[in-house]
Amino acid sequence: TRPQEYSILATLNLNGDYISDAAAAMVGGLGMAPGANIGENAAIFEATHGTAPKHAGLDRINPGSVILSGVMMLEFLGWQDAADLVTKGLSAAIADKQVTYDLARLMEPQVDPVSCSGFAEAIIQRF
Repeated sequence: TRPQEYSILATLNLNGDYISDAAAAMVGGLGMAPGANIGENAAIFEATHGTAPKHAGLDRINPGSVILSGVMMLEFLGWQDAADLVTKGLSAAIADKQVTYDLARLMEPQVDPVSCSGFAEAIIQRF
């Protein structure tokens, strides 16, 4: 009941799936939810969502989760300037409504979505 008092939440795997999906919904969906598994000797940064084989090769899925996972990796490695550059580009692309279909359908007024590669290019252009 007082989530601000906690920085770590330990739970069973299935409950963790529910919690992470609910949290992802608050930031724009699974396409914008980065992930990291950090141990004492190794760290892995990845999207929190699974695969979507039906979308393979269609150039439409939001790459934001993987990009933000990369930002987390850069921060973990101490390369804050690079992390800030990517974050700036991502924020600007979203502000300019250059987004994939999952984010476009949430925007008012409705905007035309760009492709996965188009979203990535929009981010790069705004570094």
